[in-house]
Amino acid sequence: MYVADHARDTPDKPAMIAAESGELITYRELNDRSNQLAQLLHAQGLRRGDHIAILMENNLRYAEVVWAAFRSGLYLTAVNRYLPPDDSAYIVNDCMAKAIVSSFDRREIVAPVAPLIRNCGVRLMADGTIDGWASYEDAIAAFPAEPLAEEPMGDSMLYSSGTTGRPKGILRPLTGMTVAEGFALRQSVNRYGFSRDTVYLSPAPLYHAAPLGYVTNVLGYGGTVIMMERFDPEAALRYIEQYRVTHSQWVPTMFVRMLKLPPEARARRDLSSHQVAVHAAAPCPVDVKRQMIDWWGPIIHEYYAGTEGTGATIIDSADWLAHPGSVGKPALGILHICEEDGTELPVGESGLIYFEREQMTFAYHNDPAKTRAAQHPAHDNWTSLGDVGYVDAEGYLYLTDRKAFMIISGGVNIYPQAIEDALILHPKVGDVAVFGVPDEEMGEAVKAVIEPAAGVAPTDELGAELIAFARERLAHYMTPRSVDFIEEMPRLPTGKLYKRLLKDQYWAGRAI
Repeated sequence: MYVADHARDTPDKPAMIAAESGELITYRELNDRSNQLAQLLHAQGLRRGDHIAILMENNLRYAEVVWAAFRSGLYLTAVNRYLPPDDSAYIVNDCMAKAIVSSFDRREIVAPVAPLIRNCGVRLMADGTIDGWASYEDAIAAFPAEPLAEEPMGDSMLYSSGTTGRPKGILRPLTGMTVAEGFALRQSVNRYGFSRDTVYLSPAPLYHAAPLGYVTNVLGYGGTVIMMERFDPEAALRYIEQYRVTHSQWVPTMFVRMLKLPPEARARRDLSSHQVAVHAAAPCPVDVKRQMIDWWGPIIHEYYAGTEGTGATIIDSADWLAHPGSVGKPALGILHICEEDGTELPVGESGLIYFEREQMTFAYHNDPAKTRAAQHPAHDNWTSLGDVGYVDAEGYLYLTDRKAFMIISGGVNIYPQAIEDALILHPKVGDVAVFGVPDEEMGEAVKAVIEPAAGVAPTDELGAELIAFARERLAHYMTPRSVDFIEEMPRLPTGKLYKRLLKDQYWAGRAI
C-alpha cells in the first residue's frame, strides 16, 4: 500500500505532525499535493530517471516533494541543509537536478546557492519567496490533484556526508515497477512491525538516508510520523509520552545526550507506548547501549548498512546482550572480511568488510574510479563501504572503525573508535573525536579533541584527568598523547562527525 490507498481509506488521518507546533498534514492533503507537484514536474518535461533536489529544514512540505518524486519515477536528491553554498551547489549540479524545492526558512542558505546552480529550470520556495524563486503553493495550485497516467517508482539519489572527502552521489538503478508495486515489495519484509497503528518519532534531519527512508516507509504503511524540527534530548522524551510514540530511530550521539540528562528528567516521562527503537548510522559504545537497554528495556534494535544497498546486518537487544558490541548477522548479502589485496581472512581477524550480492547494487554518480574502488579486486559483486571489522565464530559482525580514520603510530594500526568509546563515558565529556596528528618520531600520535559537557571548563587539569581516565581503560599505545578542547564538535544532527575538518587543522601543509 502507499499514500493513495491511505488517502482513500483514512483521508483525515494525520500523516505527519510537526512535533513542537502540532501542525499536521493529513493523508488526503499529502496525496493531493504530491500529485499536484508530480503533475507540475511532468508538465515541465521531467520524465522517469530525471533528477530533482530538495534543500529544506524539517518541514511538512518535505513529504510532499518526496512522494511526488517517488510516484513520478524521478530521482530525489536531498541536500544537507548545513552545507556551505559551494558544496550545496556542487551537489545540485552534480546530480543534474532539473528542479529544486526549498523554503523561506532556508532563504539565507539558498540565496547564495542560486547563482551557482545550472539546469534547474524549476525553482520553488515554500512558505514565502525571494527573488528568483516561484511560490511552491501557487505553482502546484495550478495543477490537478490527480495521479499521473503512469506512476513509475522513483528513488532517492543521496550523497555521502563527505566526512573524509567530497560528497559522492549514490545511484541505484530504477526497478521498472510502478509505485504501488515498489512499495508492495518494500512491505514484503516488515522487520519492525510497522502498520497503520504506528506512531513514529523522527528526531533527525530528513535529508539523511535513514530518516528519509524510515519516514517514507512509515507513510507507505499508513502510520503517523511525528517529525522533530531539531533534536533535543528532553523534548524527545516528552514527545514519546505526548504522542504515544510506538516506534523511533536514533543515532548513538542522541543516546549519549539522553543518558547525560539529570535522573529526574529521564524518569519524568511515561515511555510505556514505546515498542521499537532502532539505531544505526554510527557505532554505539558498548556501555552506552547497555545503559539504554537497562533504561528502555529490550526494545532496541540495531542495523549496519549503507545507502549503497551493498548489504545489511541486524541485531536485537537479546542477541546484543549475548554478543555485546556486535552489529549482528547478515540480513542481506553474504559477509566477507578481506585484506587490502582481497585475500579473505579467517574468523576473528579484522579487515575490510565486503558484502556479496548477486550483482552490483549501485554506482557513484559521475565517478567510475570511486565505484571501482568500492569493489573487491577479484569480485565485482563484492562491495565495501570502507569499514573495518571482524566476524566471530557464530557469524556476528563487529565493527572496528573506518579504514580512512586509522592511525599508524610507530608501525602500529590504531582505530580511534575504541578510544572515543572510552572517553565519552567520562562525565565531563560532551563529545569526542580522536585522530592521528603529525609526530616526528612515531609518524602519527593519538590526539583527542574534546567538547566539554555543559558547564565544564576546558582546563589543562581536565586534559590530564582525561588522559589518566583513558590510560586506565586502554592499552598504553592507544592512550591519547594530548588533548585539545573545542567549543562545539563539527557533528551533523545525523550523528556523522566531520572529522576531516578537525584533522586538516593539524596536517596543514603536510600530506595525510
